[in-house]
Amino acid sequence: MTSGDVDEFAAELLGTYVLAGVTTVDHAGNILERRQFHGIVVRASVAEGVIVADAEGLEHWLPLDRSAFRPADPGHYRLRSTGEVVVDPAWLTTWTVHPPERH
Repeated sequence: MTSGDVDEFAAELLGTYVLAGVTTVDHAGNILERRQFHGIVVRASVAEGVIVADAEGLEHWLPLDRSAFRPADPGHYRLRSTGEVVVDPAWLTTWTVHPPERH
């Protein structure tokens, strides 16, 4: 993906609704935390990544990686963590966060 493509994708994300899932694991791959959030993309750039503002105004950061975002099918999505239902998000994205390698 060229830098122009990344810039275009960043522009495409702006103002859209994203549903994200983030899983944090330890060195052995054991799940430490699972969290989900959703909201509107308020900023997106190569330098800053993707900033999603939730309904409470809290900002969540995601990397700007086109391959990690997929268009969402229309419908209702229930968050496992809260039971909340998100209707018709534009994008779905999931991430696994690994700790830094030990040296």
